[in-house]
Amino acid sequence: MKTEKVHFENPRGDLLTGRLALPPDQHPHNFAIFAHCFTCTKNLFAVRQLSDALTREGFGVLRFDFTGLGESAGDFSQTNFSGNVGDIQAAAAFLEKRYQAPSLLVGHSLGGAAVLMAASSLPSVRAVATLGAPSEPQHVTHLLRSSLEEIKSEGKAKVQIGGRGFTIEKQFLDDLQAHVLPEVAKNLGRALLILHSPQDQVVGIKNAEEIYYSARHPKSFVSLDGADHLLSSGSDALYAGKVIANWASRYVPWPKPAKIKSEHQVVARLEKEDGYTTELKVGRHYLTADEPVDFGGNDFGPSPYEWVSAGLSACTSMTLQMYARRKGWPLEAVEVHTSYSKEHAVDGADCDTNSKSKIDTFHREIRLIGPLDERQKSRLLEIADRCPVHRTLDSPTEIKTKLISE
Repeated sequence: MKTEKVHFENPRGDLLTGRLALPPDQHPHNFAIFAHCFTCTKNLFAVRQLSDALTREGFGVLRFDFTGLGESAGDFSQTNFSGNVGDIQAAAAFLEKRYQAPSLLVGHSLGGAAVLMAASSLPSVRAVATLGAPSEPQHVTHLLRSSLEEIKSEGKAKVQIGGRGFTIEKQFLDDLQAHVLPEVAKNLGRALLILHSPQDQVVGIKNAEEIYYSARHPKSFVSLDGADHLLSSGSDALYAGKVIANWASRYVPWPKPAKIKSEHQVVARLEKEDGYTTELKVGRHYLTADEPVDFGGNDFGPSPYEWVSAGLSACTSMTLQMYARRKGWPLEAVEVHTSYSKEHAVDGADCDTNSKSKIDTFHREIRLIGPLDERQKSRLLEIADRCPVHRTLDSPTEIKTKLISE
């Protein structure tokens, strides 16, 4: 994944810090915002795992710390649920200004309640997904049980949550009670996915039921059976991310694979605005070629010469396995490592400025795995030079070009 640290201001002027993750092999087709749980941070293991899963499916994902938490500025004691909603709105404004307005909101626990509240004020949002969300924000007061009376009588109290100390003020409790999520869900007007574990000991499964029955269609429920509230198992978080991405594909703008038609085995198409990022149709398969960033590309795929080297490596591997199987030799696996460069021919070593003195050179190293004797290894090395792609590269080649009429 490609990630970068970003900063933006919330409505109170506090500087919030986030991480924006981008797909490694394409421009994001959609952007999503992830809102973490009460007193958590953007760096919670489950948050990172789930965000990575979405990014692998082509989403750009912004996860950030709410005011006063993690790396974000501000006084946590002065925050409340409404402030969290405002932070999400600020994150959406940042994405819209710098990249693209978000189409998907994802929230965990109280963050799930916050994205439900924020969605109605964000026209670009088409879909909302919650994980272990409470049906009423004041549900989090169970974490404050031992301090509730002190907060009410003294106006604030120091509480311990997850081994960390936080100051909670009475205005925080008052604000929680002012929000009724079932009514929000009823008027959401966006596709809703509710993910919840039946074994959640922090926010019971009854909360998911209440949100689900209040919401209008399109709505969906997925059971995260066996998961705990924090999705501590990486596999649970990755699963949730994949489910959210696939579900959202029905509701957010989703790119359709380019249908390139050709009578040839391979066709390449490059749009003017795509730099060097080239879409390929190879047989029935869609692939991407590109150039490195330092050459002006996006590095979303192998370079043309890397594709040629890949063809040589693949063909060599296939040829050696085919020969070994025919002979009944114990070749368990073969690795072919190939790289390309232009090097001086032996008789032109002193001609540094003459490009014609350089020849195309493929360096190929082969690892043969299995109980082969020296005679078998030597023979397979000879066979490697007989692979069809090797012969093509090593023989005179003619390329015939013509223009296709519009």
